[in-house]
Amino acid sequence: MGEIIILILSIVLMVVGLAGVVLPFVPGIPLVWLGLFIFAAVTGFKTISLLVVIIFLILTIALTALDFLAPLWGAKKYQASKWGILGSFLGAIVGIFIFGIGGIILGPFLGAFAGELIAGRGRQQAFKSAVGAFLGFILGTLVRLIIALVMFGFLIAAL
Repeated sequence: MGEIIILILSIVLMVVGLAGVVLPFVPGIPLVWLGLFIFAAVTGFKTISLLVVIIFLILTIALTALDFLAPLWGAKKYQASKWGILGSFLGAIVGIFIFGIGGIILGPFLGAFAGELIAGRGRQQAFKSAVGAFLGFILGTLVRLIIALVMFGFLIAAL
């Protein structure tokens, strides 16, 4: 009975974590990893080895850093100013509240665009920087989603 409760807890953590891959304020990848770790630890690392858990921990730490770096990298690659980068970050946070689920995509774009305009850059550069921030955000999200699904797949395979 206890193992069933742990399994349910692990699955709930992983599902919430999967949602957190795209939702701001929810630590997606860390929750997915925690669900995997709890299941592996309770089962004595028999179906999911300690080595696999450690590899996913390293990936979790790296992807957490990627959350902050991907939009910045994209914006910088497209020559965004500090205002554009800040706008992209704030747009990701505010976008979800204003535009709902679509704000996850639209927010960083509009935020970077607005930030560039505030910095006094022209519309063409503002658009270019916004595209860069958007691409960085999308790339980071796709990488996190793939790794989260792989971790979830390990749990499913272990069952």
